Amino acid sequence: MPSQGNPVVHWLALHGFIRTVAAIGMRRGDLQARMVADPTVAANPVAFYEELRALGPVVKGRANYLTTDHTLAHELLRSDDFRVVNMGSNLPAPLRWLESRTRDNLTHPLRTPSLLAVEPPDHTRYRKTVSAVFTARAVAALRDNVERIAAALLDELAVHGGVVDAVARYCSPLPVAIISDILGVPERDRRQILEFGELAAPSLDVGLPWGQYRSVQRGIAGFNIWLAGHLMQLRRNPADNLMSQLIQIADSGSADTHLDDDELQAIAGLVLVAGFETTVNLLGNGIRMLLDAPAELEKLRQRPELWPNAVEEILRLDSPVQLTARVARNDVEVAGIPIEQGSLMIIYLAAANRDPSVFADPHRFDVERPNAGRHLAFSGGRHFCLGAALARTEGEVGLRAFFDRFPDVRSAGTGSRRTTRVLRGWSSLPVALGPACRV
Repeated sequence: MPSQGNPVVHWLALHGFIRTVAAIGMRRGDLQARMVADPTVAANPVAFYEELRALGPVVKGRANYLTTDHTLAHELLRSDDFRVVNMGSNLPAPLRWLESRTRDNLTHPLRTPSLLAVEPPDHTRYRKTVSAVFTARAVAALRDNVERIAAALLDELAVHGGVVDAVARYCSPLPVAIISDILGVPERDRRQILEFGELAAPSLDVGLPWGQYRSVQRGIAGFNIWLAGHLMQLRRNPADNLMSQLIQIADSGSADTHLDDDELQAIAGLVLVAGFETTVNLLGNGIRMLLDAPAELEKLRQRPELWPNAVEEILRLDSPVQLTARVARNDVEVAGIPIEQGSLMIIYLAAANRDPSVFADPHRFDVERPNAGRHLAFSGGRHFCLGAALARTEGEVGLRAFFDRFPDVRSAGTGSRRTTRVLRGWSSLPVALGPACRV
């Protein structure tokens, strides 16, 4: 059963401390502190990217380093001199001790044994196990299912008509239905899974206010309990889905693919939530960007073969995952700057994706951009996103189907952005559908 830990002390040791330090740093002019403490950065990060870029390829803050440089980001994501971060591991020693002893025992995306928080040899074993199920052939075979689910959702919208929230009615249910089919989630549980995911999405952020921290914990706890039951059910009654296959491979006893119960739950949970959380953002960002750029949308109508490249450009220009971080394994030099062992390096993926040395006129939305696919939205190296191919398919099929069905769709309000900082997307996106075309 999940352990509660001591939530008040844990929040103080982790998020409360970081919020306090960030607020002080912001008053002293520390740009990096603004990532946590300045609401204008969350509202319009593009201007902030450029403030940081003007300071050089590596920016030194009071507590860490940061890069917006595409070349450096690409290298750091692949470097053996850096490792991924465990939540709380870079706190000052007394707070690190306190955080580790007051946390709960829930599976968390930034704690071991999550794929996001481990390195080889464990990472190699985990990834090999998942890759044995999520093969390129298996993902390619899912395209028909994406098209079928998108068509069904659009049929419902066509009946409804008028003004709808595109996130609630399309961008969220599409990837949730797809990943649920893949992982054997019963239809009756899918709304609950989406709610857990929405509650837990800020778990990748630091410096959470107390109220948000508590809602994140509720989401993670609820999801942990549900997932344990789901895995138990599939063990007893295997079905024709990839999650059942994953369980069978994990239980096989093979040294290079075996997973214990904690490892299986962490990996299964990450695959499930990551399978829809970032894709919801991709679809919402894409709809809004195309509605705001009718000339680009018209190009896609005239040349539908551009849709795959358009998805790459959407990923580049409004990256669903804004940043990641690495910790120096030893003393190392980056761009001529000495980095001490244990130092945190923030890799600002979204800013690197607008690096003018790589992308001409980087802030312009161009569905014909020849090198759009050089973005780092799916990270890189050994931690490159396992679901990238599926996300691309969902983005291409989902966006094209939406605009084909509703050619006269237009924005019907400003909408609202998610409050998360690591993940960027829309929480609501009102649109006036207009007449639906038959397909």
